[in-house]
Amino acid sequence: MKRLLYILICCAAIAGCKPTSTTQKTPESGGKATTTVEKSRKKKSKTEDFDKFYDRFHADSAFQMSRIKFPLGGGYHTVDNSTKWTPQNWHLMTTRVYDVDKSKYRATYSKTETSFTQKIWINQAGLFVECRFELVDGKWFLVYMNDENK
Repeated sequence: MKRLLYILICCAAIAGCKPTSTTQKTPESGGKATTTVEKSRKKKSKTEDFDKFYDRFHADSAFQMSRIKFPLGGGYHTVDNSTKWTPQNWHLMTTRVYDVDKSKYRATYSKTETSFTQKIWINQAGLFVECRFELVDGKWFLVYMNDENK
């Protein structure tokens, strides 16, 4: 009986325990102790919000140029020529995929935690554009742009 009571007390003690988090002083915390939970929150908050980035990317040309990873994958392809994108031949992107004229163009997009891909085309007209944005060290960048106009 005593043994059963002892087991029940141990189980109750274990069930009542909350997981502990470690604390440590770091330079980012100004010498204050921070828990692992607080560190996790700070790391997540350092990740740039995609929607804010995407809006600014299309509204601010200097910001756009700073957030393109040249040499950029893809290129500009016509019937006669294929060209790799460079800062010198880049055409600024000013229309978000959400704002494309749906009466003229078809558009799709997909988003994950670390990437955003958009595709815009005109059925049977030879126009197809695909862009891919990726999260790199907490900031979003355009890493791929393929523009086919054939």
